[in-house]
Amino acid sequence: MPLSLTAVRRLLIAIPIALSALVVGGAGAQPAPTRVLFIGNSLTFWNDGLWTHFERMNSQARPPVAVTTGRSVFPGAFFKSLWERPEPREAIRSRRYDVVVLQEDLPETRVEDFRNHARRFVAEVRQAGARPVLLMAWAYPRLGWITMAEIARAHRDAAAELKVDVAPVGLAWQRAMQQRSTLNLYAPDREHPSVYGTYLATAVVYATIFGTDPSPLTYRPAGMATDDAAFLRRVAWEVALQSPPGSR
Repeated sequence: MPLSLTAVRRLLIAIPIALSALVVGGAGAQPAPTRVLFIGNSLTFWNDGLWTHFERMNSQARPPVAVTTGRSVFPGAFFKSLWERPEPREAIRSRRYDVVVLQEDLPETRVEDFRNHARRFVAEVRQAGARPVLLMAWAYPRLGWITMAEIARAHRDAAAELKVDVAPVGLAWQRAMQQRSTLNLYAPDREHPSVYGTYLATAVVYATIFGTDPSPLTYRPAGMATDDAAFLRRVAWEVALQSPPGSR
């Protein structure tokens, strides 16, 4: 039965709209995450917390992105001790989050314990319907038994086993300090991050979660030079690009 003129017109209107949706969003495309939970220790909550800078960084995107964050962070904690506390798992099980950023402090614990409890946390996050992201922190002099290369290897091995992304913050620190040695990423204790270190960590987490270059973003903490902020965002993206999905 031939189509009526009205039906033909409807098809001519509908086809371009459908094709546009496929091109822009992709078949089965998922919305960008807007609810992010941070789990970790003082490396995460120093300088007002990664979550604060993450929200501010997103607010300067074009168009701005309204991100809701939560945190379950405890001083001196690592995956094993975090797992033994009820609060982190309660936060995960609340199902309020799209992404859970899990920050280990590997110099404070053993690689074996990290791998064991990474498995547990990743399973918990997936059970709650969220996406787990491992945050690879940095080496520091007080606990020099493990190098940055060994910390990176441990996280990459965990990522390969668990099929998760890693935010390679420690590697970004290493590159930034090599390229601009005058920029101190450490706080005076040579362990916690300076505001530069926190800002770089935030940019790496942003790049990992969204798969997007943070370079165009304009947010920078008070007192930070525009050139330094731009440099740190560029390094964050360069390092993130070298870490393919499932192993970054």
